[in-house]
Amino acid sequence: MPADADAERPEEATVRDAVSAPDAEGRPRRTTRRFPLFTRDTARPEGGGRAASGDAPAPARQWPVLSVICLVGLGLLLTALDVFRYGTLLIGVALLAGAGLRWVVPDVGMLAVRSRFTDIATYGVLGLAIVLLAMMAQPNPLLEIPFLKDTLHFTVSQ
Repeated sequence: MPADADAERPEEATVRDAVSAPDAEGRPRRTTRRFPLFTRDTARPEGGGRAASGDAPAPARQWPVLSVICLVGLGLLLTALDVFRYGTLLIGVALLAGAGLRWVVPDVGMLAVRSRFTDIATYGVLGLAIVLLAMMAQPNPLLEIPFLKDTLHFTVSQ
């Protein structure tokens, strides 16, 4: 067959190796489990859809993340106005509320960053740590953990 006959034929999908298959447009596509060299797209996290219908305005579609951001902003404002304990408590409670929303609400919009488990664990651990630290802040702590004082004295005195 002459070379001119190959030029007239439409381009056929060629399979490069045993693990590639043609995509919807007929080009070979790798179906291997190896990561690609360059990432071209990212998958939306589970639950990352709109929290309200598409015809709702943008703030209504993102109400979960906006509520958490507003609570954190109010906590930062209280902290700046020298109400440290209540401001930091509010920041921790906002993160705990974000963990609760991520657990209960199926679609939380931009509050979904990673997988549901990772988001809940991250928001929950950080929120709980901030709440506990705010409750233990001096002077007049609301929460006293006895072994922490002994641990501090032991590490400093040695």
